[in-house]
Formats: sequence, structure tokens, C-alpha cells
Amino acid sequence: MTVLAVETSCDETSVAIVSAGVVRINLVASQIQLHAEYGGVVPELATRAHLRNLPILVRRALAAAEIAAGDLDAVAATRGPGLPSALLVGLKAAQGLAFALDRPFLGIHHHEAHLYSPWIAGQPPQAAFSAFEPNIALIVSGGHTLLVRVDSVTQHQVLGATIDDAAGECFDKTAKLLGLPYPGGPEIDRLAVGGDPAAFALPRPLLHAPNDDFSFSGLKTAVRYLVRDRPQAVAEPAGRRDLCASIQAAIVEVLVAKSLRAALRLGLPCVTAAGGVTCNRALRQALAEGCAQAGLRLQLAQPSLCTDNAAMIGILAEQRLLAGAPSTAWDADIEPAWTLAPPRSPAAQGA
Repeated sequence: MTVLAVETSCDETSVAIVSAGVVRINLVASQIQLHAEYGGVVPELATRAHLRNLPILVRRALAAAEIAAGDLDAVAATRGPGLPSALLVGLKAAQGLAFALDRPFLGIHHHEAHLYSPWIAGQPPQAAFSAFEPNIALIVSGGHTLLVRVDSVTQHQVLGATIDDAAGECFDKTAKLLGLPYPGGPEIDRLAVGGDPAAFALPRPLLHAPNDDFSFSGLKTAVRYLVRDRPQAVAEPAGRRDLCASIQAAIVEVLVAKSLRAALRLGLPCVTAAGGVTCNRALRQALAEGCAQAGLRLQLAQPSLCTDNAAMIGILAEQRLLAGAPSTAWDADIEPAWTLAPPRSPAAQGA
């Protein structure tokens, strides 16, 4: 089976071709430079860039895979969640292609694709679901922070989520308070090297709360007041490095502690992590050390599959088709606020 997949949920245009569980092509057109001067994603600019990039990437992907559009067995695209106008570009283009070719179309949940991306490994990347084991999955990105119990492939239950700012959003907003360029998360990760993570006493919101939810708005506010009230403390490069290390340590401690606590409480043997923030070096190291100490196995999505990409969309779409899932209707609409829930019933999936 050969699937062409499209991802346009936010500010990266991506097209992938997946065959028999192997990612043959995964192209990503980043928009970081486009949005950098605004300090964040501008939906209208992102949409215009998707409109320019998508036809080019589709042609390039087909040419690189040395196949014609008629050789495709199915087409998939991210249906939600995400920026409405950005989602619309990818979904409608993919639906149009599927309709023209008379091929099945699948609308895929972006977070669900992240949920199973740690089970895509190797070069070229390929599905490794034979190694799957029940796990606690941490999905952590600029817009979302989720903790999910995953009992089997495509069977999952959300345990907790952010009640305000997501972890990636906290990274970006605190970086902006420090005058760092967008995207702020990688900048904090870079500057934290050599900094003292204990230099500033920052809060760990909900760290000891008896639930699996997250909250990072209080941490962001604490950094705002610190920068306002103690400007001299972060004016010098050393102070800035210390504050970046302290911010990063606070976010990482919460993410790791709540993930490990959930796995141990539920008796699950494995922790997985995916999403853009999973590229953070301190988070990857802390998860590795914490899981080793707790006797848990750790499965991380490889960095190229942590950020938005069509490869994970294509892998999940192929998995669903092979399992007999019905096609999504060619005229199905986007779902910008789509929550991550157990897969819909066959009757509902075509709606």
C-alpha cells in the first residue's frame, strides 16, 4: 500500500509518501524565518505559505519516490486540531486529490499521530509496531501538553492535559520576556548549557497535585515578575544563562515527574514522548535518567518526527487502512478543536 500524506496544522508544510510501513519521502517546508519577525505564528501568513508550498512539495515527493499520482492507493491529511485556515489548505487539497484519483481518503488526528510516532524508527523511518508495549505517552508541543495511557495501537485514554499554557508555549513566552528570538524553546535550550538550574527559585505548577494535569502560566508569570523586579540579575550573559537553565529545569521536572508517576501508578512498563518540545536536550536526558532509575523503558520519537511532519500522518493512516478503518468522507470538514479521544466508531469516521 502506498499513501501520500499531508500535514499543514500550523506553520510547517509537509508531504510524505509511505509504503508498507516505510517512510519513503518526508519533505518539510519550514516557516520559521517568515514568522520570526513577529515573535510567533501569524495564521494568515502561514496559510499563504501553505498555498505556495503544498503543490511544489507534492510534485517533489512523487518525483523523488519515482511514482505517479495514479500509483497511490490512498491519500491522508491532518484534519485537526490546529489553525483553521492552515488545516483547510492541506485537508481540502488532499481530499481533492483523493477524489480525482478515486482513492480512499483519511483525515488524521494530529496528536494521535504524535502518540504513535515513537514507534517509527530507523533510517529510512519505518513503523515498528511489533515492538509496541503499553505505555504512558507524553505529548508536549507549543500548543499542547498531554499525558495519555496507551494500552495498544490505536487504543488510548487521555489522563491529563494543560489547563492553561502548554510547555512549549511557556518556553516561547518566557524567551520573549528575555528578548530572545523566535522560536524561543530552542534558544532557551541553547543558552541553558553552562547555566545554573538552581540559580533562580521558580515554581513547579501542579507538580504535587493529585492529578495528571499540567499548568505553566504561573511559571511564565513568575519569570515576568523576576525580569521586571531584578533586571540586573539577568542583564549579563551569565545571569541570562542561569535564568534559561532555571526555566528549563522547572518545566522539565514537572513533565518528567508526572509522566513517571503515572506509569508507576498504573503499572505500565514504558514511557514514550513526542512533540516538538521533545527535541529539548534536557528533557530527553531527564526522561532517560528518570526511567532508568524507575525501571521503566523509554521510547522517544526521533527528532525529525517530533516536530510537525507528514510521515507520522502517513504511517497512522496506513495502519488504520490495513486494520479496515473506513474512509473519511471526501467533503468532511476540518476539526480545529478536535480533542484526542479513543478512535471513533466505523459509522462516525465517515461523517
